[in-house]
Amino acid sequence: MPLPFGTSPIQLALLVLLLPLASATLIAIALRRQGNIAALFSTLVSVAIVAGALTLAFSGVRITEPASVEWLRLGDFTLSLGFRFDDLAALMLSIVGVVGVCVHVFSLGYMSDDGAKARYFGGLSIFMFSMIGIVLADNLFMIFIFWELVGFSSWLLINHFCDKQSAADAAKKAFITNRVGDFGFLLGIIACHAVFGTVNLSQLAALANGGAAVAAFIPMLLFCGAIGKSAQMPLHVWLPDAMEGPTPVSALIHAATMVAAGIYMLCRIEPLFAAAPDALDVVMWIGTATALYAALCAITQRDIKKVLAYSTLSQLGYMVAAFGLGRIIDPEAPAGQTVLLAGLGAAMFHLTTHAFFKALMFLGSGSVIHGCHHEQDIFKMGGLAKKMPVTFITFTIGVLAISGLPFISGFYSKDAILHLAQEKSQPVFLILLVTAVLTAFYMVRMWKLVFLGSTRSHASEHAHESGPSMIIPLAVLALLSVAGGWTTGRLGSLVYGSHFDGVWSQIPHAHGASVLLMSVAILVLGAGLALAFYKSAPTDSLEKNARPVFTLLAALKNSFDGVYNYYVGKVQQRFALLLNGAEMLLLSGLAVRGLAGVTGLFGLAARALHTGSLHAYVYWFLIGAGLLWALAAN
Repeated sequence: MPLPFGTSPIQLALLVLLLPLASATLIAIALRRQGNIAALFSTLVSVAIVAGALTLAFSGVRITEPASVEWLRLGDFTLSLGFRFDDLAALMLSIVGVVGVCVHVFSLGYMSDDGAKARYFGGLSIFMFSMIGIVLADNLFMIFIFWELVGFSSWLLINHFCDKQSAADAAKKAFITNRVGDFGFLLGIIACHAVFGTVNLSQLAALANGGAAVAAFIPMLLFCGAIGKSAQMPLHVWLPDAMEGPTPVSALIHAATMVAAGIYMLCRIEPLFAAAPDALDVVMWIGTATALYAALCAITQRDIKKVLAYSTLSQLGYMVAAFGLGRIIDPEAPAGQTVLLAGLGAAMFHLTTHAFFKALMFLGSGSVIHGCHHEQDIFKMGGLAKKMPVTFITFTIGVLAISGLPFISGFYSKDAILHLAQEKSQPVFLILLVTAVLTAFYMVRMWKLVFLGSTRSHASEHAHESGPSMIIPLAVLALLSVAGGWTTGRLGSLVYGSHFDGVWSQIPHAHGASVLLMSVAILVLGAGLALAFYKSAPTDSLEKNARPVFTLLAALKNSFDGVYNYYVGKVQQRFALLLNGAEMLLLSGLAVRGLAGVTGLFGLAARALHTGSLHAYVYWFLIGAGLLWALAAN
């Protein structure tokens, strides 16, 4: 299908990339004090972005040939800027565009009374620019540049309510934690250039697929970036605190796109991991551990956004574990394609469905918080199904999707991962199976406490449904949460056509009724336990009836922060003492007092020569003249 207005694919891709940058620049220069105009302008730009992104993605046009320009040359090192737009990039760009426009429209209502709307929407535009840059980049250095810009925009938006100390602390924590992972990522990029002589994604893939030796430390260093950005253990601690930012930000950045950037980056360098199986094993186990740990932590949460935050951690762990499961031999694959990039396919499939249903639930929680006058404690809600019917229906769809109700998006993507795990690693399969049960448990727990029963506070008693600008994005995301998993057959042709077959063809598919039965059993077990435990909602039944378990889970949640606060505090204190000692010795001591003392000694010596006696001056003059005459004679 030809592109509109006779534009080339590169021109349209460049336009999609630069539109949000232009929006952020205009808001910063001309619209800082015009919050309503800035909000409307940024939203209109997001509509243009999604139109361009979907046009590129569904036109069938792809940029696979080198399309780059030289930007910087330092000796033998050349940094280029270029685009790579294949099926993987097309899928990710579509996700960023669709979720981005939904969040912009939702924010028009949610942030209507905010006094810093221009700064907020400017931050959203910077983020969109940065995220699109990661998606379109054709080399690791270009990815890293936009990677850091994503981190900056995340800090900016988490810190939106900067008058709150908790928000400022959360932004600082997110920024510093991500820098730890990014340092390893940068070392990995440097190692790639040192070993392979290139950081171009296509060239790296060709070298790895061609049999080039890949030391495990290179993909492991690159994986450090994903550990930070996608909040994997042990650098996961920033994501729950990031909920201090506005709720629409949590939907866009900390659920659907930014945290998924780490998964996308891993898929971009999949050939390097395939050539280093030991690195894949590490990735698999870190993802599996994160999935289980976060699911256990979510069970004890009272804050609706914290439940969703730990749920996001768990689902990201699912994606990382899927990627770590790697490739499989598929006897039913088309001729010439016996190796299936199953880990990549399953991870990207779950990334896609998760982006829709988790953005739906975050925006749904924003609608609940807005309707309940900013109450976030799920034990102070209840009875909202009647007061907020549209929010209730759409949120229910999100809960069913993540819990794995058959024929809804999450059912297909989660079961693809479970099927792959069953094929590759029984221990991982069992852990992910338990995690799936826990997911259904804490999601139904939250859903029941928020929407069912009677109202339990003044806020929920006077709750109201949100306005059209907040309801419409929920409806769009609810539709995608249902249909987003239809990738094959007539339904797949209806939703996606054949435009992402480069990704969908790599998804491992289970056969028979066993998968359907397993999903139903998981949903029934998890949901049944939640409904049984939380019959009476005013108190936490788990805390009341199983206090040792609840205490253990609460301690588990705080374990990493406790360790970091203790050891980082100790190290920081001792390092500060060391620096203070060095400053006292070297700067204040030698540099300041030492120089002052030496200068004083010279002053004393010079003063001793100035006696005021004419005879002494004559003697010193004769001695000096004699020395000069002796030197001249020699």
